[in-house]
Amino acid sequence: MEFYAITKSLHYLVGVLALTTFWIAAFTRKGSPLHKAVGKLYLLAMCAIVVTAMVFTGYGVMSDPGPMDAFLAYLVVITATSCWLSWRAIRDKRDFARYTGPVYRVLAVLNLLAGAGIFTIGIAIGSLLLTGFSMVGFLLGFGMLRLRRRGPAHPQWWRQEHMNAMLGNGVATHIAFLSIGLPRILPTLAGPTLQMLAWFGPLLVAFVLQIWLGRKYAVPKSLPARPADAMANV
Repeated sequence: MEFYAITKSLHYLVGVLALTTFWIAAFTRKGSPLHKAVGKLYLLAMCAIVVTAMVFTGYGVMSDPGPMDAFLAYLVVITATSCWLSWRAIRDKRDFARYTGPVYRVLAVLNLLAGAGIFTIGIAIGSLLLTGFSMVGFLLGFGMLRLRRRGPAHPQWWRQEHMNAMLGNGVATHIAFLSIGLPRILPTLAGPTLQMLAWFGPLLVAFVLQIWLGRKYAVPKSLPARPADAMANV
């Protein structure tokens, strides 16, 4: 129990760090030294969140397994995927084939399977939260497989992948704060309706931001289409 309590405290601490560094990175100039440094710190915090969440999942499964333990495991999968994509999109920006290699394919399939599992559980127990949130895994998995099949549409594909993945990380960060952290600070905000808003609100905001960022950082039409050398190994 002491290990669990320490892990729980660590989870909360890195959650605060993730929330803080996310917004610092969001408001700093993209590509600047500060943006890169804070972004790395944010991803490290997210990795710590994923690891501690895995501990919670394992503890729940061993003590009294239930639907929410499966849901937590599902959240670990989609969050870990977003962390990996946001990191590798920068590291592999000159090698699309490497970016969409074995780990990418495994994560894509894992998201589909996890989404299907949570959808089934959600239907079985009549949970709108689980059923609705299972769509994230489906969309993420299908999107990854579609990108790998079609290849990059332009040379700046990595920037779009990085931004989309970071938005996914931001959704996870803010859901954790709104559904767990904020009700502890302001108990009057607790309740089923507000909890649903806490889960699905960040998804809606991320969807709007994805469209806005896509237009703001749109690739000029003068840029060449998908490079042949990148597609050769797909």
